[in-house]
Amino acid sequence: MTTTLVPGGAAALVARASEREFAAWRRNIVRLGGCTNPIHLVGTATVFDTTTGAALLSYGSDVYGGRLLTACGNRRATVCRACSALYRADTYQLVRAGLVGGKNVPEAVSGYPRVFATLTAPGFGPVHTRREHDGRVRACRPRRPGECCPHGRPTGCRARHSADDPRLGEPLCPRCYDYAGAVLWHAFAGRLWHRFGLELRREVARQVGLSREEFGEVARVSYAKVAEYQRRGLVHFHGVIRLDGPDGPDSSPPGWATVALLMDAVRTVVGRVQLNAPGADVIGPRVLRFGTQIDVRPVTSHGRHAEERPASAASVAGYIAKYATKGAESAGAVDGRIYHARDMVMLPLRAHVLRMIGTCWWLGGLPEFEPLGLRRWAHMLGYGGHFSTKSRRYSTTLTALREARAEHRAEEQRASLGLADVPTVTVGQWRYAGRGYSPEAALLAASVREGGGRHDA
Repeated sequence: MTTTLVPGGAAALVARASEREFAAWRRNIVRLGGCTNPIHLVGTATVFDTTTGAALLSYGSDVYGGRLLTACGNRRATVCRACSALYRADTYQLVRAGLVGGKNVPEAVSGYPRVFATLTAPGFGPVHTRREHDGRVRACRPRRPGECCPHGRPTGCRARHSADDPRLGEPLCPRCYDYAGAVLWHAFAGRLWHRFGLELRREVARQVGLSREEFGEVARVSYAKVAEYQRRGLVHFHGVIRLDGPDGPDSSPPGWATVALLMDAVRTVVGRVQLNAPGADVIGPRVLRFGTQIDVRPVTSHGRHAEERPASAASVAGYIAKYATKGAESAGAVDGRIYHARDMVMLPLRAHVLRMIGTCWWLGGLPEFEPLGLRRWAHMLGYGGHFSTKSRRYSTTLTALREARAEHRAEEQRASLGLADVPTVTVGQWRYAGRGYSPEAALLAASVREGGGRHDA
């Protein structure tokens, strides 16, 4: 929930400035970097010398005006722009480290076979789309004169849509569109990716004449991926896929591991992966698979590459990090959970998205689909998977990056207290006490955001 500035904030801030603890109160807010909905903690902490056991410093939330504030840490830009920017930067470093090294990943990975693959969703009915060729906008979907769908709607569209045309992503015939299939595909999209990873290992092993066990002894497939919503309300998966040695990035892949081999294996496996959807007795049988459109290109560390349409490590890392902070709102959906069916009446959504949410609610109420939790994920149009994931040995972790940042800040704090050369540990007891800002705090936080998250503390 984004905090809104309320009248009286300026006067309250002036009054607060005259208080003795204003400097500590101000630092408490400024160090959040403009977080829009911070968490309030109440409690105390003590810094101990780990050598002698002596207590060096104690402080409590009363020092900060009664509450110690900590950033919300939300990854979604629509919820908290400041925290999502930090999450995006961490994701960029994580993905880039797996491509060129760094963050305890050897630089040798820049020479391993790497590809950037885009796996699409299948079609569940024709939708309005923007088509271009040689820089010119073409007709959306050319059709034969008089050709219509079973419900009497034209099967094509001759319009040349602009980039902001609200019809983009909307079905040509909503009655023909397979909304149940689209929702179920979303519910199983994460499992399809998991199955894709398993089949990819098997395909690489098959192409080089190895069994699965033998492949695991000499090589490993690592990846990092992100989900991106399209205007039609379905996700694409963009992923970096890398061939390593058996110990991950710390060991070189065998000589037969090439970019061409990996690209061929990815293209082969995508068409093979499929799952049978549940509830065939209710809505009919459906086989869930990826779409026929797939893009696979090599990843280069620097400069040009001999193969077609390479992608640089920096651009790939930036692309994945960009979509790691987005959600279904990029498809025109809502950014919060729906708890009651009556709430859907007031949602300011386009008809296509509202139909997908309604289908989630309908299927989610049937016993056959209850394990999928479709009502819980209705605001995500049925997709309940993680937006960004990676294999265990791809590179560093977000946790490791956060711990390194926390340790750096702790070192700065020890230095400011004259304890830089003293081994210390902090022991504290804190409890949740609310969230958000007071009017004067909201005003100060807004000024930090306007300054790009940088403000003299």
